[in-house]
Amino acid sequence: MKKVSIFAALLAAGLVSVSAEATNLVLYTSQPNEDAQATVDGFMAANPDVKVDWVRDGTPKIMAKLQAEIEAGNPVADVLLIADTVTLERLKEAGKLLAYKSPEAASYDAALYDADGHYYSTKLITTGIMYNTSASMKPASWKDLTKPEAKGLLAMPSPLTSGAALIHAQTLASVDDLGWDYYKALAANGAIPAGGNGAVLKSVASGEKAYGMVVDYMPIREKAKGAPVEFVFPQEGVSAVTEPVGILASTKNAEAAKKFVDYVLSEKGQEGFLKLGYIPARNGMKLPEGFPARDSIKVLPIKAGEALKNTDQDLKTFSGIYGSN
Repeated sequence: MKKVSIFAALLAAGLVSVSAEATNLVLYTSQPNEDAQATVDGFMAANPDVKVDWVRDGTPKIMAKLQAEIEAGNPVADVLLIADTVTLERLKEAGKLLAYKSPEAASYDAALYDADGHYYSTKLITTGIMYNTSASMKPASWKDLTKPEAKGLLAMPSPLTSGAALIHAQTLASVDDLGWDYYKALAANGAIPAGGNGAVLKSVASGEKAYGMVVDYMPIREKAKGAPVEFVFPQEGVSAVTEPVGILASTKNAEAAKKFVDYVLSEKGQEGFLKLGYIPARNGMKLPEGFPARDSIKVLPIKAGEALKNTDQDLKTFSGIYGSN
């Protein structure tokens, strides 16, 4: 899927120029289409000697595409910007990522990037609870979704479709008071996981469902546009994916790829994510409109290595509870 960017339009109008030696970079990403385009446009405006084409899909589908290309001996992507560190940890362990020590890492907590430089978190995308303002209950806890008031009224994304949903399930499963028993209780209360976060947003915003497990920025954006929704950071805490960026070891455009990593980690790149409504991963940045103070958001821990090791079993456990949704 190739998109015509603002940069390309300016180029066609003769308002910017690209040297004959322009490098073509291919980005595979799980960002929503508009966000991916904005990220690419910002990068190309700052790096007019690099042209970026991008392909967007959910992280599992992006990874399936990339894996098929790797097995065929022809990986197309130079750079990945996808949902979670667990996925990039898998690629790192397989020797598929280039180690690059970005100078921008000095402005990040060490927990947010790979010590060897194989990948770097770019933002914090938490999963919490959204509800339609006409709902009878205003949930404050994850356990509220197992109450009779929520019976048959919860929309949730499937970990088989969404990388963020997988990380969310793995995170809650490791919380003592929740665990897989919590997911069994949701199933007993009529929850049926399906699709990705976008489907959850539509279902709750339209009133088809009253409650949803969903990534933070979607309902916060829609509320700002007038949708009848609210978003809650539950009292137990939230899971988070950090949309890391990494360079494929097979890239033939390593220098341009390093520029892309530096850009998305830079203050300018992080301001771009902030404008799109995300919590920047870089220290010292503001939070988007509509978010509470950063220190009031309790992020539940997850260890990428352990989550990777448990992924296949966790997916089987989830499917055993809900079937193959």
